This record gives sequence, structure tokens and C-alpha cells, in this order.
Amino acid sequence: MHFDENNPLDIVLNDLFEHYRQNVADVDKITKALLDKGVIASQDDIVNDHIAFRTLGVPHLGIQSFEKIFLKYGYTKRDYYYFEGKKLDAYWYSPPATHYPRIFVSELRVADLSETAQAIIYRYTKGIKSDPIDGLDLKNGNAVAEFLQTPLWDLPTSEDYQALLAESEYAAWVIYNRYYLNHYTISIHELKDGYNTLEEFNSFLTSVGVKLNTSGGVIKTSDDGLLRQSSTVSALYEAEFADGKSLEIAGSYVEFAERSVLPAHKDIPKDQIQPHHRRDGFETNNADKIFESTYTTQIKGS
Repeated sequence: MHFDENNPLDIVLNDLFEHYRQNVADVDKITKALLDKGVIASQDDIVNDHIAFRTLGVPHLGIQSFEKIFLKYGYTKRDYYYFEGKKLDAYWYSPPATHYPRIFVSELRVADLSETAQAIIYRYTKGIKSDPIDGLDLKNGNAVAEFLQTPLWDLPTSEDYQALLAESEYAAWVIYNRYYLNHYTISIHELKDGYNTLEEFNSFLTSVGVKLNTSGGVIKTSDDGLLRQSSTVSALYEAEFADGKSLEIAGSYVEFAERSVLPAHKDIPKDQIQPHHRRDGFETNNADKIFESTYTTQIKGS
């Protein structure tokens, strides 16, 4: 990604990615394999389709708080998505310029959980009496980057974490990981021939030992057939809890998206295709299965 040290959005995205890359081994593993195969010349050659964040639907937090950062940086709020089984709401945001990633922000419908789970979540978040974004200088990229790496509530106990995990793996993920970057996404269609379809790319990933999410099939396809997505499965990492116990828990993962050219633009020569000629947005059924990249069934499955 082109990096402008005077642009707060560039500072925030760069910082988020660096922390994520250091903690998600598959990022460098995939990048190195692409470099070794001569598919890319550097990390900057990878086009980032979108990044995703998870939030809690409690007073002063959630999407209405989190989105203020990126709306300030020129993003535009787009479609709404509802995930009934997972009890989530979500929106996606289109970027101010094509070299920036789309953003996908989801929110746990805390009020839809059991009273026990709600009580756990509210116990950690009750100290937040106002929207923390309102106190941030959004023009200061370094301050915003630091905020996104700073916990808003206490570290959970292992008991609370496991209680949430039993009801909502999403809730457990957020109570521990907070605003940590959930995933970034490689635009497969931007890669060179031999690697620019998901079938080819997934075959390459498997050959270098990367485990893929199989929920809904390895390739998740939109109803119109124009958006296809795959993702890795989160690695487990040793996490320390407030009661001194440690558990292996899910971290973050990498996603892969293939956006086809829209039917109206099918006759445009390949070398003239621009991002706006391709399928935009997201698909509820695809995203529903991608969420499971941090789920125990995927991590511990064969």
C-alpha cells in the first residue's frame, strides 16, 4: 500500500496491518510463498479487497461509534446485513479512493443473547459512560492507531470467556481481542494468470500448507455468482486471562476474494478493466460462513 505519513488514514491502516501481520503467521507465510513463486514482487503488489472489524452492541460502542473513524476519513456507509443465526448486524463502507480497502464492520446484537451472556458482557463494558471516539482527535493518525490497540475494558477471566464461547463464539472473540483487526483480504483477480481464480489460488495455498475454512464449501459464492470468497482458519494462540489461567483461543485469519466483471462490462478488454467494472459489496450467505474462520469447529476440524 502506498503510505503517506501525513495522512491519518494511511497511518491507521498501516499500523493495523503491521500488528495483524506480526500476530497472524499465515500473512507472511502466504506473502513469502507468492514472492518465491514470482507472483508478486513485494507485499505492496497485493491489493487489499477489504478489512473487517467486530464490535459489541452495547451503549456508547458498536457500529455507531466505530464507524465515526472511517466516515471522517472519507469512507461511505453502504449496505446493511443481518445474520440471524449469529445474532449480528453489519455494514460495509466504500473507500475514498480505489487504492484503499473496503471496510466491513459487524456488531453483536447483545440484547438477543441469554441473560447470562448479557450480564457477562455488561459487567466488562459498564464502565464506558460515553462514546470513546468522541474524545479522539481523528486528525491524529497515531492517536487513532493507538486507540485501536488499546483495550476499552478489563481482560476477561477464563470462566467468563468460556461461558460466552459456549453461546456465541463471536462474543468470546470480541471480549478478548477487542478492536483487533479480524482479517484482511487478498484480491485474487488482481494477481497474475495461474493464480487469479480461487480454484488456482486455493490449490496454491493448500500446496504451501495453509488450512482453509470449509464451512459452506471452501469457495463461498454469491447468488449472482460474481463474488467468490475463501479464507484461512484462525490459528490458536496461548492467551492469558485475568484469573491467571491460559487457554488456546482463536486469533485472526486471512481472506481471499474474487470479484468478477459485471455483465454490463463483459466486453471490456482485460487490460482496461477497472475496479468499478467488477462486482462490489458483499453477500450475507458468504460472510455468514467466513465468520466461522474463528470458530472451534473449523479450527479443530480435519
